[in-house]
Amino acid sequence: MYKKEVRGILVQGNKSYGQITRDVTAPLYAQTPLWWYIAISISSIAILVGALAIYKTVSTGIGTWGVNNNVAWGWAIINFVWWVGIGHAGTAFSIFLLILRQKWRTSINRAAEAMTVVAVICAGLFPMIHMGRIWNAFFIFPYWNTRGPLWDNFNSPLFWDVVAISTYFMASAVFWFIGMIPDFATIRDNTTSKIKKRVYGFLSFGWIGNARGWLRFETASLLLGGLAAPLVVAVHSIVSMDFATSVMPGWHTTIFPPYFVVGAIFSGFGMVLTLMIIVRKVFKFQDYITQSHFDAIARILTFISLIMATAYTTELFIAWYGGGEYEMFTFMKNRVTGEYTMAFWTMITCNAIIPQLFWFKKIRKNITIVFIMSIFINIGMWFERYVIVVTSLSKDFLPSSWAAYAPTYVEIGIFVGTLGIFITGVLLFFRYVPMIAISEVKGILKKTSN
Repeated sequence: MYKKEVRGILVQGNKSYGQITRDVTAPLYAQTPLWWYIAISISSIAILVGALAIYKTVSTGIGTWGVNNNVAWGWAIINFVWWVGIGHAGTAFSIFLLILRQKWRTSINRAAEAMTVVAVICAGLFPMIHMGRIWNAFFIFPYWNTRGPLWDNFNSPLFWDVVAISTYFMASAVFWFIGMIPDFATIRDNTTSKIKKRVYGFLSFGWIGNARGWLRFETASLLLGGLAAPLVVAVHSIVSMDFATSVMPGWHTTIFPPYFVVGAIFSGFGMVLTLMIIVRKVFKFQDYITQSHFDAIARILTFISLIMATAYTTELFIAWYGGGEYEMFTFMKNRVTGEYTMAFWTMITCNAIIPQLFWFKKIRKNITIVFIMSIFINIGMWFERYVIVVTSLSKDFLPSSWAAYAPTYVEIGIFVGTLGIFITGVLLFFRYVPMIAISEVKGILKKTSN
């Protein structure tokens, strides 16, 4: 049973069912605000920059990047892992919290799921671009052809990535879309626009909201949640195996699968926190996205931050206790001290130290400070991927082959392009889809409102 006195009020303002529908769908019927056009213009410019950078890469070659014989993985793989981590947010919110029957998820899960779908699209671009010859990307997929049963090399981490990302994208997109069907029907029934009525009527698949429909809807949600929950763990575990199956110092460790999964959930929750604070402020959803929601996310981030700190400490301890001189050099002379000291300590500060401020209730209640801390978490998780990739590759077993790495404008341009894709996807979501799950909020209204 949900105790409002302990857990906090989730829906404020003594809302009625009809008022929830009007409040959540109001941005869809209102005139498009000026800030939306400005934001979509900026994101479109960013996409154009990314498209030009990708064209430069494809037409000229990977030589336009700052990678070299030693550091063959650069910003492409760093950003690939970062975007996959961001994409874990929606699945963690919608599936784990659904299975655990956490009622506070209902106001946030829709935005988190949308963020997941767009982030996975951004992540999926990098392995293909990193191939160099993007027109040969179809060789990754198993298909029957005239040359005989030519299948992929199942020992290749690239193939693992494609299977993991494509499966994850399809599962996340289906879960997100099915959850919106009742809300699409609500818009279909309330809109006066003939075009919107037809579009949302098509998207709602003839939903009429009878008892049989709701029973099948809830059953499908739980089944998809149960099937996709292991996928959350599998996807980033597979990505971590790209590193852990090698013999590079700093990578060859069994801690990587759980370490990557926890880190992905950590970065995903951080991005959700950033996004929901903006949504709450811009669309005036203070009655639906309350202080209790931010308090719950902050508590989760505090706990996960402790796990991250334990993982960082474990890596250093194993390097010291194991007695391997190469591991010792990578961690102590190339991360803790040395050329990449700033990146390493930025990672530690943003991921292991700053989130511990959430222990203080006054900080959890200050939305401005919470917003700033969420940005620090996103920055820290990007630096974590940078530290993992670059520090191990730049100085390997042979000192004569050591080489420094710095990204070129082409690599930076591709990353800017994916940021543009992400922002554009989120803005389109704001404009045409209910940002809060209307049906789910109504389901918890009587038990969690004031």
